[in-house]
Amino acid sequence: MPSFPTYGPDEIAALDGVANAVLGVFGAKGYTRHEPAILQPAHLFVDRSGEDIRRRTFELTDPSGQELCLRPDLTIPTCKWQVESGNPYPARLCYHGPAFRHQPGAGQFWQAGAELLGLPDRAAGDAEMMGLAAEAVRAGGVNNFSMIVGDLGLFNTLIDALDVPAQWRGRLKRHVWRTGYFEKLLARMVAGEGSDAERTVDKLAGLKLMELKPTIENMIDAAGDAPLGGRTRDEIIERLTLQACEGESVRLDADVADLISEFLKVSGPCEEALERLRALTKPVAVKMLKPLSAMADRLHALKSMDIDPARVRFVAHFGRNLEYYTGFVFEFWTHSGEVAGGGRYDTLMETLGAPRGTTAVGCAIRTERLIAARAAQ
Repeated sequence: MPSFPTYGPDEIAALDGVANAVLGVFGAKGYTRHEPAILQPAHLFVDRSGEDIRRRTFELTDPSGQELCLRPDLTIPTCKWQVESGNPYPARLCYHGPAFRHQPGAGQFWQAGAELLGLPDRAAGDAEMMGLAAEAVRAGGVNNFSMIVGDLGLFNTLIDALDVPAQWRGRLKRHVWRTGYFEKLLARMVAGEGSDAERTVDKLAGLKLMELKPTIENMIDAAGDAPLGGRTRDEIIERLTLQACEGESVRLDADVADLISEFLKVSGPCEEALERLRALTKPVAVKMLKPLSAMADRLHALKSMDIDPARVRFVAHFGRNLEYYTGFVFEFWTHSGEVAGGGRYDTLMETLGAPRGTTAVGCAIRTERLIAARAAQ
């Protein structure tokens, strides 16, 4: 795919054909179509998508100074529409359109997706979204696929159950999907070391609340014209103040770190992986019982979707590279690569203004990859 593609008649016909098939599946299940604006406020994505998407977002500034971006994702603006509409929950929304990210080969791609918002029964929502994604991929002409599943909720429960310093729990949960960085972070916690940024936060920890803001402002002034990473000055001050209030660094117990590392190494056929997780988490078995049972139920539901369990792999370290995911995650793969994925993002809706506890689960399908995978079958 070229960086600046021009779609000819054949490519347009292929895109329209797959899009109509996928949207037809969504529509038959009660999902109504929406089309968010391509140009979006940059702040909508900066604090919600995570570092990976932040680095790959095309940003620009309009003549009034407003920071904008080409939408890197359609999930967030679609969810925002639901919140601002005031429409009742549960809501079933879908879309199809171009998205834009810095990436090798092509900066734009077509994406179809569905969002199920505000359904109280999370297990039913997870099963509905997995089944919907599988049916849509098949409707797009791809039947030969495998599946990867994970559950950030399992990891989050483990971190809360273990003897992990309270100020580090959020940091571990936020970076678990960043392979390489996470292992270094864990090692620094065991050694009682910190990065320059972490040491900066630790220095602030001893200050009184009324002293924090002027101190942080002085630090930013001292940095001169250094990039602010897409955040405003006020946003940086607020974030550093919050982190400083979490307290000073301490050491992480080496045995706890080893258990976390072993947990994240679990990968393989689902039944074997679940047995391994149960064995590893015996010291906190009572607290892990509910999320492990929920994962077992999801895997059982796959059988009713005509998905061969032998083609499903559980990966504990799998998080889909988006910070807003909070629980169950999945991807569909072919020999041509990933064609679809999704998962649960229960905290995103509240950040957009929805009532606390509003649930959310969704899926996204890469239309052009689906066409390529169909051709390669």
